Amino acid sequence: MNKRKIQKIFLSLLSLVLLLIIFFKFFNEDKAPLNKLDTNEKENITSNIINEISFSSKDKEGNEYILKAYEGEVDLSNDKIIYLKKILAKVILNNSEVIIIVSDFGKYNIENYDTIFSENVIIKYLNNKITSNYMEFSVNRNLMTITKNVIYSNEGNLLKADAVEFNTNTKKVKIFMHDSSKKVKIINKN
Repeated sequence: MNKRKIQKIFLSLLSLVLLLIIFFKFFNEDKAPLNKLDTNEKENITSNIINEISFSSKDKEGNEYILKAYEGEVDLSNDKIIYLKKILAKVILNNSEVIIIVSDFGKYNIENYDTIFSENVIIKYLNNKITSNYMEFSVNRNLMTITKNVIYSNEGNLLKADAVEFNTNTKKVKIFMHDSSKKVKIINKN
């Protein structure tokens, strides 16, 4: 083939590609909103919100975990995660002690039962009460980690700290500040 024929074929193909790009870019715009509308209509039909949701599980030590929420929404990108609203949880320890947890919002993993509680978190255990804005509870590690504006109170004392860790197996509580130069504030109520 001579150079002239190759150039003509190349220019013809280039022109065709450019025409197709222009056509799809400018003349096919009307179809995009219809597809978008169809997708939105499908989303309205299939809801991922569940009202009055509850879960329960037991660990190998016999501790029971019961979680109830006013509403749950399944994460569309990970169906193992459910976002919760208005939560009430009970951790019934194998020695019959009960921990009550309430919060406005949460995130629950249905695979490993790990739960994050957030906003207006209140934890009650025996005569102790802890309030905060954030708490992570790992069933597998038997650990509650409470942070963000933590106030720990019992009959005689009030403590303000950065974090509280509570091991549900050993019943050990660790109260601390993230900055070692700061100290936990203890106020005697009596």
